[in-house]
Amino acid sequence: MIIVLIIICSLVILFFVFYQKRKNQLLLRNVEQQQKFDEELLKTQQEIQEETLKHVGRELHDNIGQMLVMSTMQMNAALTAVNNEAKTKVNNAAETLKNTLDEVRALSKSLNNDVIFNLGFEATLENEVARLNKSGLIDSTLSITGEKVNFENKKDEIILFRILQEFFSNTLKYAEAEHLNITLSYQEQLLIIKIEDDGIGYDIESVAKSSGLINMKKRAELLSAKYNLESQKHKGTTLTLEYPYRTI
Repeated sequence: MIIVLIIICSLVILFFVFYQKRKNQLLLRNVEQQQKFDEELLKTQQEIQEETLKHVGRELHDNIGQMLVMSTMQMNAALTAVNNEAKTKVNNAAETLKNTLDEVRALSKSLNNDVIFNLGFEATLENEVARLNKSGLIDSTLSITGEKVNFENKKDEIILFRILQEFFSNTLKYAEAEHLNITLSYQEQLLIIKIEDDGIGYDIESVAKSSGLINMKKRAELLSAKYNLESQKHKGTTLTLEYPYRTI
């Protein structure tokens, strides 16, 4: 009887261990499948967003841009037909149209991923900083250290740039900042990107579920990049990204 009980207990224990192991394997498989699904969903959303932004960028450049070109030409033609008293006003209006045209062209470049592909990450970022400065809304600086590394995976350039664009947008909308500083540090194995503003800051926990911050973090995960966002009230906000160079 004792032997039978021992055998039964052993079988029960073995069954329980096997059951638990099988259960853990299934749970792990479900987690992995969910992670893959989330990644594919995010990639699909990213592709849809890029196509939408590309379309908007083309419309800005081809349609609205051309309309502004025509308006500028008409304003310049009008300068020769008005009296001296009105020339100053017409000239100011023509200059405003020209500045608007330049802004639309710069914005269309930052939205169109084909342009980012052609220019590259660094040049696109330089254009964006110049656009921010020209807007007069904030004083922006870009510092670059280390020897430039060209990304093998060109799609990573777009994803990185979109993360930075989201940060810029949040700064302009909410931070009430006067200065925005961006630093690119090219290391042997990775690129370190640091962005700082001197705005009013915010409580990270209270806004952690906002769509903008979630998108930034998820995009960083797609790149296997280390993501660290810090903010304190009245002390500004800092984003640090550590992007490991990836091969195709």
